[in-house]
Amino acid sequence: MIERRSGLTLISHLVLLAGVLIVAFPVYIALIASTQTSMEIIQNVPMSLLPGNNVIETYRVALFGGETAAGSHIAPAWPMMWVSLVSALVITIGKIAISLLSAFAIVYFRFPFRGTVFWMIFVTLMLPVEVRIGPTYDVVSSLGMLNTYAGLTIPLIASATATFLFRQFFLTVPDELVEAARMDGAGPMRFFWDVLLPLSRTSIAALFVIQFIYGWNQYLWPLLVTTNEDMYPVVMGIKRLISAGEAYTEWNVVMANAVLAMLPPALVVILMQKWFVKGLVDSEK
Repeated sequence: MIERRSGLTLISHLVLLAGVLIVAFPVYIALIASTQTSMEIIQNVPMSLLPGNNVIETYRVALFGGETAAGSHIAPAWPMMWVSLVSALVITIGKIAISLLSAFAIVYFRFPFRGTVFWMIFVTLMLPVEVRIGPTYDVVSSLGMLNTYAGLTIPLIASATATFLFRQFFLTVPDELVEAARMDGAGPMRFFWDVLLPLSRTSIAALFVIQFIYGWNQYLWPLLVTTNEDMYPVVMGIKRLISAGEAYTEWNVVMANAVLAMLPPALVVILMQKWFVKGLVDSEK
């Protein structure tokens, strides 16, 4: 029996509350700043922590573009959000599909050097992105995939982490299921589709959330392979709004774009929270 101590409970709740405040306060600042004008943000030091009256105009300019009160021209955010959404979905679905098939082949097929193939995949986790990014860019450029969705997504689809996680899960599937499927006349792909996929749905959901956020937040790779503004993701769009040197920055529009960029990942996490948590902690294999 676990003894409940009020002192420890209070301390744990205080630590959790402090953690929530540390994470939530910058988000609150961005949300409040997006409701004010740029002059209010600059002139009021420290910035007011109360909502302003410019929320509709700020989000209109941020989402659809146009001229601000200070005369700055703002590019619309919705095309960049569309690029980010397409890239994130293609990267996520591609990673899951390829990882499922590769893990299935490694676990259930017998071929020479099967273990070596798996460790060759796994060892790529030890290679930093900076090591691979130069040769990858050269290949993408040679194939004419700059400023395309293919160039943004295909080099990021392979995932050793997802392959490793699915392999470990497939190893826990009882051999009796394999024998039963074989006795029923099910081929390898029928077994994969009717048995393994339903059993893997919680793991797939957890990886979907993680990989969607990974794909949505990409900055370094799009910075290299895109020179056309029509192919900029929203993260690059936010960076372009921040002027260098002494140039004027519309901080309210910057914060509005940051809030808009947070909405799709937050929505995915909220809608798939149950499956995400279950996929991480479920032990019923």
